[in-house]
Amino acid sequence: MRAVVHDRYGAPDVLRLEDVERPVPMDDEVLIKIHATTVSRTDCGLRSAKPFITRFFTGLRQPKRRILGMELAGEVEAVGAAVTEFEVGDHVFGVTGSGAHAEFVCMRESAPLAHKPAGMSFDQAAAVCDGASLALACLRTADPLKGRSILVYGASGSVGTAAVQLAKYFGADVTAVCNTKNVELVKSLGADEVIDYTQEDFTKNGKTYDVIFDAVGKHSFRRCRRSLKPGGLYVETDLGFLWHVPVLALLTRRIGDKKVTLGITRYTKEDVVFLKELVEAGKYRAVIDRRYPLEDVVEATEYVETGQKTGNVVLTVCS
Repeated sequence: MRAVVHDRYGAPDVLRLEDVERPVPMDDEVLIKIHATTVSRTDCGLRSAKPFITRFFTGLRQPKRRILGMELAGEVEAVGAAVTEFEVGDHVFGVTGSGAHAEFVCMRESAPLAHKPAGMSFDQAAAVCDGASLALACLRTADPLKGRSILVYGASGSVGTAAVQLAKYFGADVTAVCNTKNVELVKSLGADEVIDYTQEDFTKNGKTYDVIFDAVGKHSFRRCRRSLKPGGLYVETDLGFLWHVPVLALLTRRIGDKKVTLGITRYTKEDVVFLKELVEAGKYRAVIDRRYPLEDVVEATEYVETGQKTGNVVLTVCS
């Protein structure tokens, strides 16, 4: 099968298309023919091994896993002897640790995998799980959200577009921050108010919120503190410079009434099924910026690393 591989860490051009052996499903696994996948910030971080500490998990000198790719949508090609939930020909979507930048991948039946939402294309389904799972993990740290105010900074990215929709679903009053070109898009996702950061600095407008969610890891608790209500919560997606966010989370447990927390993502089948139900109920949609064929993965990755993508960047593997 064709797959995108990398044998060393570095810039996007370390990625190349290569013929590799097709995986064979074990008894509790399904073999999925991938129709679409995505290039995410996580993929970029794993490929570049930045920050350096990630190498202690991915391989010190070279990557342990040659094939990147977390999100996928496709068709079940074969099933193991013990599999009961899926059959050959089922259309599925989900998220895996790696291996989705390829024509085939094996996943356990118990993995974060579900039947594809009815009426959703493979491209759209491939762009659902990663950003939404990250957003869910972060929003749950602020539970309950019903009746509370939340500001989502970076509301037009993969995590941000998910966070706006999910926060509205959970009953929050949502203020979204994005750039000029994405204001109308973010409004269409359900935001109650949208702030164009090129025109206004939300930290200086005098408004305060119960929760501030930095969906892109580009802001700071120090700058946002005055924009939090008493007892407010600042939620981060990233560890921050020199891993200062976990330190702040520990310190603010004991000092002051405004807290810092970090969402810890655990990809589960329950969340994938929950997202499928939201999609089918018309409560959630994936936002896609660009689509590239698998062989243009380097160009797609370079675009993701500009930090200017809106929603998700999809790789089409087969039609």
